[in-house]
Amino acid sequence: MSVPLVVEYESALLRHLSPTRRAADVASFVDYLCLVGHKQEIFFLWRPLLRDPNDDMVVELAVASQADAIVTHNLRDFSAAASLGIRVLAPGPFLLHLSRR
Repeated sequence: MSVPLVVEYESALLRHLSPTRRAADVASFVDYLCLVGHKQEIFFLWRPLLRDPNDDMVVELAVASQADAIVTHNLRDFSAAASLGIRVLAPGPFLLHLSRR
């Protein structure tokens, strides 16, 4: 986790509020992520790597934390992450990978 990533998650979730997802629910979920997540400092920027600067932030966090993969529905926009040794998986294949462990 990083502060910019938490802010991005919160912003994205708040943009898609519905009768079943209230702002208080978003706040509780973000608080939970902050509680269980590992805060990772980023000391080196790999920008520009992707078209969207917010996506660059995710790749930099993945590299800094030595993550095995980025899990996203946005496979095409994250394809350049492979050049830094980061796999990009859709949620379905990621869950299959976890079930084989």
